[in-house]
Amino acid sequence: MIWTSQFLSSVVVGVLMDPVWRQQGRGRGQGQGRGQVTGHPPPGAVRSEVRGTSEVKVSSQSRFEEIRKSDRAAAQRLATEPYSSSSEDEDEVGEDGGKRGKILQSALSPYTSHTGADLTLMMMMMMMMRKSEHHFSVCVCSGDADVRLLEQTRHYLHEKWAKDSIFLVSSVTDEDFGKKDHPWPCPKCRYEYRPQQTPTRYYCYCGKEAEPAPDPWLLPHSCGQVCGREFKPSCGHHCLLLCHPGPCPPCPQMVSVSCLCGKSSRVPRRCSAKAWSCTQICGRTLPCRTHTCANTCHAGECAACPRVSLQACACGRRRAERPCASPEWHCDQVCGRPLSCGNHTCERVCHAGACGGCPRAGNRSCSCGKTKSVLPCTVDVPTCGDTCGKKLDCGLHTCSMRCHRGACETCRQEVEKTCRCGRYSKLLPCHKEYLCESKCNKTRTCNRHQCKRKCCAGNCPSCDMSCGRMLGCRNHKCPSVCHQGSCYPCPEMVEVRCDCGSTVTSVPCGRERSTKPPRCKELCRKPSSCHHSSLEKHRCHSGSCPPCKQPCQRPLPGCAHLCPAPCHDQVLVKAADRALLAGPWEQPSTPAFVRTALPCPSCLVPIPTPVPCHARGPFSCGRPCGRTLACSNHTCSLECHHVTAVPDSDKTKAGQECVQCEEGCSKPRPSGCPHPCALPCHHGNCPPCTLMIRQRCHCKMSKLYNECVKFTSADEQSKQLLTSCQNQCPKQLRCGHRCRLACHAGECDQSCSQRVKLKCPCKRIKKDFPCSRVRRENELLTCDETCRELRKKHAEAELEAFEKRQKGRKKKNRKVTEVETEEGVWQRYKLRLLMPICGILLAVAAFYLLQLTNEVTDGENGR
Repeated sequence: MIWTSQFLSSVVVGVLMDPVWRQQGRGRGQGQGRGQVTGHPPPGAVRSEVRGTSEVKVSSQSRFEEIRKSDRAAAQRLATEPYSSSSEDEDEVGEDGGKRGKILQSALSPYTSHTGADLTLMMMMMMMMRKSEHHFSVCVCSGDADVRLLEQTRHYLHEKWAKDSIFLVSSVTDEDFGKKDHPWPCPKCRYEYRPQQTPTRYYCYCGKEAEPAPDPWLLPHSCGQVCGREFKPSCGHHCLLLCHPGPCPPCPQMVSVSCLCGKSSRVPRRCSAKAWSCTQICGRTLPCRTHTCANTCHAGECAACPRVSLQACACGRRRAERPCASPEWHCDQVCGRPLSCGNHTCERVCHAGACGGCPRAGNRSCSCGKTKSVLPCTVDVPTCGDTCGKKLDCGLHTCSMRCHRGACETCRQEVEKTCRCGRYSKLLPCHKEYLCESKCNKTRTCNRHQCKRKCCAGNCPSCDMSCGRMLGCRNHKCPSVCHQGSCYPCPEMVEVRCDCGSTVTSVPCGRERSTKPPRCKELCRKPSSCHHSSLEKHRCHSGSCPPCKQPCQRPLPGCAHLCPAPCHDQVLVKAADRALLAGPWEQPSTPAFVRTALPCPSCLVPIPTPVPCHARGPFSCGRPCGRTLACSNHTCSLECHHVTAVPDSDKTKAGQECVQCEEGCSKPRPSGCPHPCALPCHHGNCPPCTLMIRQRCHCKMSKLYNECVKFTSADEQSKQLLTSCQNQCPKQLRCGHRCRLACHAGECDQSCSQRVKLKCPCKRIKKDFPCSRVRRENELLTCDETCRELRKKHAEAELEAFEKRQKGRKKKNRKVTEVETEEGVWQRYKLRLLMPICGILLAVAAFYLLQLTNEVTDGENGR
């Protein structure tokens, strides 16, 4: 199929609805294929229309020529652009626009030889084509092919398409060829159909007429009748369009409907869009029967109530605040109401309705289940005395004890058992496990040690020995259980101290060699290395102290003045007596620079000296100039020199002959800012520092970067927030749980809110309590009366089972149903009657035995 952007048949149908053409009547086309549209209207209609429109002929012809030229140019432009097609043998673009231009030319050629109404028809067709409102598929197959209508998509296709699609899909693999029902797709929308849904007959679009005859005045495959199909979704109306392709449009009927909540009055709306909201509050009573719906006008049932109210539990003993949407809840108290028997109480946990009958009333069975009795609920069912016969824990044998209460004992029957490794077998009691003494020689998962487990079945356990390998820190050995691969990093922490020892930081073991000492805020305590009694105040640091900048103040030799130069006791001087190296392979034995004391400079203090009169005039005194430079922060350091005087200027200001200030800014920084000013020496205040400060968070797990000016100008609370990584605190509380707070300064709050499960001493009652309360209070959960009764019953059952085991009598299995009835005469006196009867029978038997013995003796004597 070739996909084009215009569907000419829809245009023809729209044009053929003209009343003038309808007055000429319908005609049936002869010799045309199914689904094809004729190219010429009836000749009579054309001639009559031409005669009545002689004046419109010229104007229509000229407009048609203009439209045809513009469309031909558009077709030429579209043909030169890339387009998609399923055909592989496309023709090259020629003068008429290539293959697409030929298609348009062949489609419009029947209309170019006519005038009048033909031209009006063509103009309408061309206007519809230029709008490009629809994209339809045009079939280029032969006209006599079998055409079928699809039920779901209402599209037409050739029957051969469905058969070929099924064949191609099913022949993908040789294994399932012809065995599975593969779906086949619609050629237009790719909707998949089952093989059983393949259409076999040709119907019109609406499905009313089978094998519709071709009609040049109708849309191909259309019967011309009203569609009549029910709209989807179903609204009770039917489609009133003529038989048409594709799905029916939305229902256009006008109906009078109210809003979704029904409060507003009815308004006329389209049936397809009749659902509308008045935007008012719903206000309907919710299922909780207390609150109303606060949502705007909506469809369907109201949502569950989002509020919370005080609600009673099922038994009515407790009340708690719960969501209104879930009013039914149960507390953890036992019901305890007296049952109908009057002797026992209900043992069910909080419930609604009646408690029911006593569970001990009615027909009850003994412990082994072989005998049933009807006894009062206050009387326990006695044991029947028969063999228990229940399956033991081994699952192979049954209990050989008499009917007893409680659990059966362990199986003691001797069976032949095979050891775990399968080498030996032995007769042992059924409940015992047989393990031989042979040891396993396989290597464990660590690939270092042997298993050495007795009677190993082959699934050797993981190695439980200590690893003991040296860790990467080179200080400790691995404390973990023996394992494969590399060991974990050393878990120990090492303290790194500053030079004075006041500031300490902890780092993982092994990193202390490469970690710089922490910054200390204390003053340096090292002794002075020069002749001054104390150094300038500076912070604690590692290494040697910075050079002393105090004035020397030593008396100069030969005069009474003091040395004004900075301290020069420890000055770095290049070593002059270094030995020459023989080559680059030798290492220098002495440092390149050494610290040494320099002598004081010559005295530069001016003194009055007499000079001849002819030599008097301005001269240099040898002292520094001292005039204030343009930066207003420094003075000229040149020796006393001539300065050009400027009228009305300050004599303390530097002149053109003075030096230019080339030093950096030396103004004091704001408190806490460790960065120097990036500008050269300047007037006024320094700009705010925009550099980033790298800091550790409170938990020492992350590195944070904050803007210097933001951190130094923040208050204490803001600084605490800026130095927090906002992750959960990794510290462990004294109770063993992890701190729930975000990264914070100082000690953690020890009031742990983690829920801990506690059990009563008999482990029947379980409840959750906060960890802090468990550590603060003792005996939060104790046994109640039910626990004591259960322990008492368990002890009685064990005692009775022990007594039964001491008797050791066995009886055959029997199943008797005993009913508590009144004793009759026979039951009362049966022992008294049976004893004399048994005595008489024994006497008769003895008499007959004596007679037989006498006869045998007489016979032997006669012989």
